[in-house]
Amino acid sequence: MIRKHCRLASLLVLLLSLTPGCARLLAPPRQPIAEDARQALTLLARRWSEFADLRTLADLDVDQGRDHQRLLGVVLAKAPASVRFEALSPLGQPFLVATLHDGELVAYNAATNDAFVGPATPDTTAKLLSLPFEPHDLVGVLAGRPAPLPDVRVAEVTPPDADGPSLLVVSNVHQQRIWMDFATGVVRQLEITGGLYEIRVTYERGPHGDVQGFRYSAPRAGATGRVEYRDPIVNGGVDDDRFRITPPESARIHRLR
Repeated sequence: MIRKHCRLASLLVLLLSLTPGCARLLAPPRQPIAEDARQALTLLARRWSEFADLRTLADLDVDQGRDHQRLLGVVLAKAPASVRFEALSPLGQPFLVATLHDGELVAYNAATNDAFVGPATPDTTAKLLSLPFEPHDLVGVLAGRPAPLPDVRVAEVTPPDADGPSLLVVSNVHQQRIWMDFATGVVRQLEITGGLYEIRVTYERGPHGDVQGFRYSAPRAGATGRVEYRDPIVNGGVDDDRFRITPPESARIHRLR
């Protein structure tokens, strides 16, 4: 079924079994931002601006309750807000393709000849992919470079815990806590919280700080997993056409709102 295969696709970008729809945090009042937090925000924004695109094969290993799933897929991500995922069969052929591009979500399941099309909003991505995030957030997670939050209300450097110092950022949409190197801006961990969902991502990096994959946990969903990149290429160039797919004329089209 399309829902089953789409949830496989969502494993790459943080599988969650959530109630459809997206509850958002109540926007807090704006607070003055101290200089150390402002510098950290500037550093993160600079690293985000240096990212153009990512393409890689990815091995996924996911546990949720009694279920254990393994999957091989192809991942493309391009700043600011384009993502393509292909779930591959054991023979290496894609059986499902899902894209987020130009504000639109399109998913096509070749096994069932079903296609889902709709606006790429937190509501539609939650319904189809269990991903209640804006597309630019997904790109940031995959790249290991969190996209700057719009309308920041609170930003502060928090005291170190067992994982080290972190930056807390609260916007009108959700909250991020970012464990990072405050000299280089390299992110070690990222926690995103908003309404009904919570995810923590721990990155695996090479000797030069390049992302090789990540582990994640979604406590409220009872899900944990690991995504391992195979020979990722960053800023190698990905054409916009790769993020545009047209389902076959024979496909059953399901409109999302």
